[in-house]
Parts: sequence; structure tokens; C-alpha cells
Amino acid sequence: MKNTTEQTEEWETDFEWLRIRHFLKDRFQRGTLPDLNGILFVIGMQELGWWKEDFSKEEKQDLLHIATCRLMSDYGYYEFIGRDADNWPHWELNQKIPPANIKEQEGLFKQAIIRYFRAYEAETAGLPDPLSQA
Repeated sequence: MKNTTEQTEEWETDFEWLRIRHFLKDRFQRGTLPDLNGILFVIGMQELGWWKEDFSKEEKQDLLHIATCRLMSDYGYYEFIGRDADNWPHWELNQKIPPANIKEQEGLFKQAIIRYFRAYEAETAGLPDPLSQA
């Protein structure tokens, strides 16, 4: 049985995860909540810094990789090394991410995503919403 602290942390994680999913659903005016891969895609686009309508399949995979590197850089697994001639960001692996089962990997990504969006919210607090109809 988990102790109270672990239960609270798990509850807080679940709450924050759901809050982020609702934020993105509303932000992009979708009918359903985004899954983990959808959120990674959004983070990849945010880190890329530009958007186009027709990303190729390879570019979409690259966006997921960008998100993974960015999120795992907070834990020291990757280090940002710069952008290439096409302005795509690149990271270097500092240390291998320890092997984990799917549930543990998902938990690590959820924690990293929560951390990412908390930083995003802190950076954009008080700024006008560019998507608002005001």
C-alpha cells in the first residue's frame, strides 16, 4: 500500500495532467482531449518555433523527438546544442535514460510535461492570448 505522500503526489499528477489536456483541448478548439503523443507534438511545434500545414511524416516524428529531447533536458539527459541551417533545434545525449516499463516511462513524461507547462504558464502570465477574439 502506498503512503499518503505518494497518494497525494499521484493525485496531484493526475489532476495537473488532466488540467493540461483540457487547456490544450480548449486552446486548439478540439472535441477530444489530446493524448500523450498529441501533447508531445504540440511541445515539438512550440520548441521548433514555427508552424506549417503539411509536416511530412518524418518531420512529425522529428517534432516528437524535439519534444522528447526538450523535456528530458530538464532531467539532464539531453543538452541543447543549437539550431541547424533550417532552424530545427538539436540536442546531444548526455546520458542514457534508464530503462523502464511503459507505465514508468509514461509517468516520467507526464511529470516532465507538467513541469514544461508550469514554466510556460509562468513565462506567459499576464500576456494577451494571441488566439483570443478580443
